[in-house]
Parts: sequence; C-alpha cells; structure tokens
Amino acid sequence: MSLNIILIVGVVLSIAFHFMGVYAGAKKTVWVMIVLMWAGSISVAMNEVKANAYDDVKKMQGQFEDTDKFILDAGKEISLYEFLLIKKSYIKNNPKK
Repeated sequence: MSLNIILIVGVVLSIAFHFMGVYAGAKKTVWVMIVLMWAGSISVAMNEVKANAYDDVKKMQGQFEDTDKFILDAGKEISLYEFLLIKKSYIKNNPKK
C-alpha cells in the first residue's frame, strides 16, 4: 500500500471522526483523539527499523542506482518510512521478487 493511500485514508477518517464528534457534542475530545492518532502514526513512521531490515538493505545495495540514492539519503539510521521508500524502489527495479 502506498503512502498516498494511507494519508488519504487518515484524512478521511479524521473528517469522519470530526463529524461524529460534532454530532455527539464532544468536539474537543474527538480533536484530542485525532491529534494523538496522527502523532502516534508519525512517531511509528519515524522510528528506526529493526536490525534484520539493515540486512535487507545491504542485500539491495549496489544493484540499482536509484535504490542506492535512497539508501545514501537515509544515512546510518534508517526510519520505517525510509525503508519503505528503499524497498519500493528496489521492487520497482526488480519486479521478479
């Protein structure tokens, strides 16, 4: 699933929760929940990946130029979002996997 689809679903859910809060008369509670939901999802996306993901990155490195660019941009500590970009680039260049 691409990041754009996830963001669109998140925005639609936020709007739906907002209208539920308006209907229920709990706007402040719903907005606090929406802020916490977005903060949590951003935090998860920015967390560093597990050690076995670094092994996968080493296997992908050196095969495709644009994948190597994403790996170089990520640096030594790769976040989940950066790993997904690297993996997507690798799969795009190597469709047999």
